[in-house]
Amino acid sequence: MQPESEQFQSAIEKFDAANAQDPTLVAGIPAELVYARRMTDWLRRLYPDAGESLQLAARAQHIRRWMIPRSRYPMNRAGYHQWRTSLYAFHADQAGKILREVAYDDATIAPVQSLLRKEKLKSDPDTQTLEDVACLVFLENYLADFAPKHEEKKVIDILRRTWKKMSDQGRAAAIGLPLSPEVARLVQIALSAE
Repeated sequence: MQPESEQFQSAIEKFDAANAQDPTLVAGIPAELVYARRMTDWLRRLYPDAGESLQLAARAQHIRRWMIPRSRYPMNRAGYHQWRTSLYAFHADQAGKILREVAYDDATIAPVQSLLRKEKLKSDPDTQTLEDVACLVFLENYLADFAPKHEEKKVIDILRRTWKKMSDQGRAAAIGLPLSPEVARLVQIALSAE
């Protein structure tokens, strides 16, 4: 990755401070702070030459996510999509405010916000990269806890949609993930129909 400026470091620290306010803890650490670090780790592993805007967007992917709970929206697929769309705008707004605080200019802020809003997915390489990283973080860290809480059919459908969102490079990384036998079974079923 590129050398990190003081401005970049200040932005990361402020993103982390914002996520450190998450009341949900994972092993004593705020959940969204854990998520942000996982996003950065996967970005470094998969795309070591990622530019500054993409690095910033990866760290801010779920910034202050707990402030817009899923329960505010109907508990159906349409409600889920409304929630996600609201989150995209919220994360872009929150990241923009922090980037302005550390004196980033609009020319840098605009692409970060575009990435967080998931604009041009499948046509913009950085947006696709961010999606790959988010999918890999989910598969590696959250799927094992998510799957038992939902019907198998729903989990398989989510895995199929996740797979479709990923690039070939993201899929190659996903295939190499060490998964529990049960999760690996679900992934195998999901992919067998692809």
